[in-house]
Amino acid sequence: METTVHLRGMRLRPVGRFVLHYLEMCIPMCIGFAVGDLIYFSVAGLLGYSEPFSELPVVSVAVVTVTMTAPMTAWMLHRGMPGRAIWEMSAVMPIVAVVLLLLGALGVLPMGDLALLEHGLMMPAMLVPMILRPGLYAGHLRHAPA
Repeated sequence: METTVHLRGMRLRPVGRFVLHYLEMCIPMCIGFAVGDLIYFSVAGLLGYSEPFSELPVVSVAVVTVTMTAPMTAWMLHRGMPGRAIWEMSAVMPIVAVVLLLLGALGVLPMGDLALLEHGLMMPAMLVPMILRPGLYAGHLRHAPA
């Protein structure tokens, strides 16, 4: 028997719940990188770096990783997601960062483009653990016991 989740009078099927769950995790990530980038660019500017993504590529990738991962992880904790799912999803972000840094170090990608590429790759990369656990991510909107 399929459980239907009601959202403001709407009934969501598993695909709808999956998409909603994905968007719910993307929103904190977007807020995190927007605020994080503003702070990072301000601090970098005060330190004399006018283009920190290209001038400080490794630091920039680390900053983007943290500012996107932390809010998403906090949201998953708030939702009461299982610990393993939180660890899996949170691990995706540093994995993307390490792969980008390796590709940059090998000269496959320009180092100055890594932080921007990371911004664009983080959310699609989140789909990997979600697709591997469709039952979890297409399930109930709240995972914590009532």
